[in-house]
Amino acid sequence: MDSRLSARALVELLGLWRTSEPAFDALADAIRLLCLDNRIAAETALPAERELAAALGVSRTTVAAAYRSLRSTGHIVSRQGSGSVTRPLGRTAAARWFDREGIDLQQASPPAWPGLPGVIAEAAASATALVSRAGYDILGHAELRGAIADRYAQQGIPTTPSQIMVTTGAQQALNLIASTLLRRADRVLLETPSYPHAMETFRRVGARLVGVPVDCDLGWDVDRAAQAFARTRPVLAYLMPEFQNPTGRTMSVAERAVFERSAHDAGSFLLIDETTADLDIDGLPRLQPLGVGHTSTIRVGSLGKSVWGGLRIGWIRAADDVIRRLRAARPTHDLGTPDLEQAVATRVVQRLDEILPQRSALLRAGRDALSGALARALPEWSVPRVHGGVALWTGFAQPLSSALVIDAASHGLHLSAGGRFAVEGGQERRLRIPFTAEPRELERAVEILAASWGRVTAGAPRLSPIAALAEAVV
Repeated sequence: MDSRLSARALVELLGLWRTSEPAFDALADAIRLLCLDNRIAAETALPAERELAAALGVSRTTVAAAYRSLRSTGHIVSRQGSGSVTRPLGRTAAARWFDREGIDLQQASPPAWPGLPGVIAEAAASATALVSRAGYDILGHAELRGAIADRYAQQGIPTTPSQIMVTTGAQQALNLIASTLLRRADRVLLETPSYPHAMETFRRVGARLVGVPVDCDLGWDVDRAAQAFARTRPVLAYLMPEFQNPTGRTMSVAERAVFERSAHDAGSFLLIDETTADLDIDGLPRLQPLGVGHTSTIRVGSLGKSVWGGLRIGWIRAADDVIRRLRAARPTHDLGTPDLEQAVATRVVQRLDEILPQRSALLRAGRDALSGALARALPEWSVPRVHGGVALWTGFAQPLSSALVIDAASHGLHLSAGGRFAVEGGQERRLRIPFTAEPRELERAVEILAASWGRVTAGAPRLSPIAALAEAVV
């Protein structure tokens, strides 16, 4: 059975969609983008033409023309009883050319730490001992949990191995936490912009999202945060206090105090995403971690950004009673984390003090190359100075992020539009650009981006780039 998207939900996803004329082209382009970056999954039934027209305040003719355009490019198909349904996006020769020659900056994942192959070989040498076990562990190996607990203790967070659960990546940890602690219609407070997959996870369990603005220059809107905690009393607050994704901003001491106090008063869990916390570039002093004084704090970390995205090891640090709840719930999600990955991770965690300076140098080179290229090619853009993390949250005057991403994709550069990171729509004047690629590749990406920006702002006909992109997707 096809899942169905309501008109109201689609309007929220579309945000500021009318960035070009005619209106039906702009609407079709906006829905294409939602399909291309997976905000609308394949096999999803779109709203009926009349329903969507009423929700958008446009004529039914406009929606009908947009749907015809989407059918002509293979993004949707008409089905008896379901209406217009999105299709899985296959690959043509043009798409494969994009994969080979293009630049993919949708994922902000650095290349693997160079020493990782040696560590994997060392762990594999113990294969005889590993294969004598079950092959997976629902809580995590004691040695790995102990190594993670030791790192927390070094940061001023006394932790025992019993307060650690090892997961298959941070995303699996978020899924487990959300399904265990949240019920339908529970409020979840989170930053906007924020990590898209976390938002999707909370929505999937039926939570209602409450956004608190965070800005590259101004930081967190603490007045809004305090009001939101008091008004909505969220069950959980999801935050990235260090090198926030996508803004790169780090919470000040004063901001941390407001969130801790507000969460305590509201009786909320603080869910701290620490996947970017170790990605320091400029060596700034590290502040006391958020939530140390809050008894209902849950921390999620992983090795995906600091070591390699292919090493699917994450963890949850929480109070013993929360870990017991998560352990009881986990078998309905998966049966545990594989032993071989845990053996590799144990060795890696014990060497993080050696690994992190190398990651810092790699990210510094990328950040500086990207910032310099943007300053030269797009001086009118706002480019924040970030001290860590994986991306720049760039800004511009016109609400053209989606149009820019679509045009750039047709020329081999793949990015995620600002709206991808918005809790409640908007962010069309923002674009996340990861600096995790090689400097030369980033400079080439900016060349493509600058050319696309010129076309989009000049009001060049949208049909040509969209037609080129449509040929790449069937």
